[in-house]
Amino acid sequence: MVIGIISDSHDNLPNIYKALEYFKQQGITTLIHCGDVCAPGVMREIAQKFGGTMHLVYGNVDGDREKMETLAEDLPNLTIHGERGEVIIGGKKIGFIHYPREAEEMATTGQYDAVFYGHDHKPWEKQIGKTTLRNPGTLAGLFAKPTFATYDTATNKAKLILVETL
Repeated sequence: MVIGIISDSHDNLPNIYKALEYFKQQGITTLIHCGDVCAPGVMREIAQKFGGTMHLVYGNVDGDREKMETLAEDLPNLTIHGERGEVIIGGKKIGFIHYPREAEEMATTGQYDAVFYGHDHKPWEKQIGKTTLRNPGTLAGLFAKPTFATYDTATNKAKLILVETL
């Protein structure tokens, strides 16, 4: 199963729409957002337009968490995991969090097949034992070119997508 991984979208709706269209074209029905959606309304927009299962953790600029949780009550496809998320998809245990240091700590436990994170806006991949640690970069394109990723649970491999190539 291939899933979508985004982070640091920072209310950039044009790039969000491009990523969502890519996911639709690829038949991707599960999405993980590693934080910094920013506005609660944008979180709702992503969940509604995506339509599939969406998992989200908070980032440092997701300020109105109470409003986000209230909006999520009406979005059955969205699960807000708080600061740290953990799911099993396609037989793979996946962890996700916003911060790099905490993501590396999760990966070093050896409890996960993959751990995803954001925050520093730098696409990155590192293998720690059996765990793939991956940052999909910034969907908003702040301080780096806009990117997102897909993750294939069958191969345990992630693929980085550069938004400007879409």
